[in-house]
Amino acid sequence: VSAAALVALSGAASAQPQKMRPGLWEHTVSIKSQSGQMEAAMAQLQKSLASMPPAQRKQMEQMLAQQGVGMGPTGQTIKVCITPEQANLDTIAPQEGCVQNVKRTGSNTVAMAFSCKGDSDQPPTSGEGTMTFSGPTAYAGNFKVKTMSNGKPEQIDMAQSGKWLAAECGAIKPVK
Repeated sequence: VSAAALVALSGAASAQPQKMRPGLWEHTVSIKSQSGQMEAAMAQLQKSLASMPPAQRKQMEQMLAQQGVGMGPTGQTIKVCITPEQANLDTIAPQEGCVQNVKRTGSNTVAMAFSCKGDSDQPPTSGEGTMTFSGPTAYAGNFKVKTMSNGKPEQIDMAQSGKWLAAECGAIKPVK
């Protein structure tokens, strides 16, 4: 999954006016691609991490953690700092090159669509899905994402969940 898609999706969570608690959030994303290439690439990355000498692996994991990123057997996690202003907005500014459309479809559910132009590092990506909040500190959602992989169209099914961790974000900077 492109970084743009993950940021666009994690940005959707902060699109909830009066629904999200400001502070540090952890988003967990699991993916299933039609071709299986995404899962194979993640498995290879995890295998590479596991084969590193312990000191090098720890350094790599710490570097990722400083950016709020974690990788586990069931998916990737990203920690995001949501400001009080972002928690109160209907939408937040999407990542450069991306647009998003978020609509409330119920008292605790939103539908979201996004599109990212792509660049030399990332292919164009678009997607849509829904998120359901179970109060101000947790949500779950499902998305269908369309992108390109090795020059071929690829559809990725994503399950995403989020949980509020703390009022203070520590070293994690707010999404801009």
